[in-house]
Amino acid sequence: MELMTHDSQYRTPWIVFDRDQVKEFDSIIQAAEKNGVGAGWSNPCFEIWLYAYFGEMPAIMESYVCCDRFQETFKKITRQQYNKNDKDIYRKLVQYGNEEGAIRLAEQSYRKCVEDGKRKPSEMWPASTVQRLVEEIQGKICLTDTRKGE
Repeated sequence: MELMTHDSQYRTPWIVFDRDQVKEFDSIIQAAEKNGVGAGWSNPCFEIWLYAYFGEMPAIMESYVCCDRFQETFKKITRQQYNKNDKDIYRKLVQYGNEEGAIRLAEQSYRKCVEDGKRKPSEMWPASTVQRLVEEIQGKICLTDTRKGE
């Protein structure tokens, strides 16, 4: 928020985090949105969003189970070990997965939670809003590419 007041390039700040064991999960999201900060969250863990690249968002409640199962899926599809700190993870997800499909699947999963009467992010699983940040970034990249062609 402080950066936004000093530099116009920081127009839309985002906070990205997962449910895991975060206390006050819902209130953090609510406060962020109230203050004009995008909230990219995943429940139960960030890996549920990564799963979407491979065409599924399984209904797993426990974050450690979700992480373990994602590791297995990632290895099966990519023939590589999954490392939470992999700086090249995005390239691998795009190479072996389907980003547009992931965005659609994550939105469908989110809408299903809402249709089922779940209103608080902590009640929504599997669910994510990280795809909205990805879409925003894609939009800015496309806009930049269009301007370069002018």
